[in-house]
Amino acid sequence: MDWQRILYFLPGIILGLTIHEFCHAFCAYKLGDTTSRDQGRLTLNPIKHIDLIGFLFIIFAGFGWAKPVQFNPENLKNYRRDKALIAAAGPLSNFVMGVLLCFVIRAFLAYFTNQLENGTYNPNSIAYHLYIIVSYAASINFGLFIFNLIPIPPLDGSHIVFSGLNISFELEEKIRKIGLPVLFLILIAQNYLKITILPIGIAINALMGLFIN
Repeated sequence: MDWQRILYFLPGIILGLTIHEFCHAFCAYKLGDTTSRDQGRLTLNPIKHIDLIGFLFIIFAGFGWAKPVQFNPENLKNYRRDKALIAAAGPLSNFVMGVLLCFVIRAFLAYFTNQLENGTYNPNSIAYHLYIIVSYAASINFGLFIFNLIPIPPLDGSHIVFSGLNISFELEEKIRKIGLPVLFLILIAQNYLKITILPIGIAINALMGLFIN
């Protein structure tokens, strides 16, 4: 277990999951549902959003989850549209955060370039370690953006797709029941069998390169 690497990516995981779930809650609240506020989810306090088991899975298995934000469909004016908006709010918040962090990375790189030119660059400096943390955080947020848009239940992408399809609630529930086992099988195959089914890493690198270069 590479504990230094874990310490590098923990801030990004906490930030990404917290922003993601908060934006789900905030969007639902703005669309007229107070469930998330009543449950204490309308906050940037990570403790309210982090699921302990899901968090440990992220650290030791490479994938995991946070506490899902709940909402009452009866409080939404346009259920299908509003459900899609609530679902999209989480991944989009991660995309925005990833872009903002890329600009911070660019500032770090400019700073390091200046140090190299002046002969004062120190790879063990606090600035360098902060740069690594921010780099992990950017890639993690882009990863959450891409991963959650996959249209496999229970991911946000499935809620967006289902909202645009005119299918019965019964059929939607049947798809949901098989979605989670399928998703776990895919993730296990990728993490332990090293089979690339979802090219998330390639997409992350493309976004990082786009906004940093």
